[in-house]
Amino acid sequence: MSNDSRLRNVLTIAGSDPSGGAGLQGDLKTFSALGVYGTNVITAVIAQNTCGVASVYPVSPHAIREQLENLINDVALDAVKIGMVASREVAEVIADVLRQNRPRWIVLDPVMVAKSGDILVDDAGIRAVRDILVPLADVITPNLPEAAVLLDAESPNSLDDMEAMLPALIELGAPYVVLKGGHLRGDTCPDLLATPDGHTWLPASRIDTDNLHGTGCALSSAITACLAKLPADAAPNAPKQAIGEAKLWLHAALEASTRLSVGHGRGPVHHFHAWW
Repeated sequence: MSNDSRLRNVLTIAGSDPSGGAGLQGDLKTFSALGVYGTNVITAVIAQNTCGVASVYPVSPHAIREQLENLINDVALDAVKIGMVASREVAEVIADVLRQNRPRWIVLDPVMVAKSGDILVDDAGIRAVRDILVPLADVITPNLPEAAVLLDAESPNSLDDMEAMLPALIELGAPYVVLKGGHLRGDTCPDLLATPDGHTWLPASRIDTDNLHGTGCALSSAITACLAKLPADAAPNAPKQAIGEAKLWLHAALEASTRLSVGHGRGPVHHFHAWW
């Protein structure tokens, strides 16, 4: 086994969140909580709070390319998380730079709709995520509405519907798919994980809380951190275990979110629940 004990460097490519619970601010908290060094490239300045999104101000493709190239020319990255991508041009820039400087892991959170229901990406951006970024990624983490948008299909209403949708998601090109089931009703909150060896359920009990702001960002960035920490000679089932560890961390962060008092809407998870 590898004895490489250095701290891993990871990158989030995402929009901003002034309230600190989602977007790149939330991602950086997750990275720190899980013991990796976080860097960031901003794709959009978003005027939002725990109650909703007011405005989205996309960063130009040129500025995103310049951010990426300057960072990658200096910092060796072990894993990259891609979040909000507002346009096809931005998707093309990200894909171009990462193909030339590919890290070991790329995790795509296809952010399209905020927890408040606000639409964040236009139709061209949605097609770009599906056609350009999903095939580039090692892991994608859509929730049920996002999966429906990617496939131009109805959103699943049951566990059977989730299983029926999974093959079409796999065909989009990412070897690992985490289909998040939090939008289903019930006492449990299962996610469906597809790997190159098959699929399995990641069960969890549903936590009675309104502090759901940034949960998708937290899970995808936690997966990024856990994958980054895997040694190069990790066992074939190690990525599956890393994804499971990320889900357990998020569950604990949700449970501890009652200790926070942030905003009047959907509050954030407690990223640093293990520390304070």
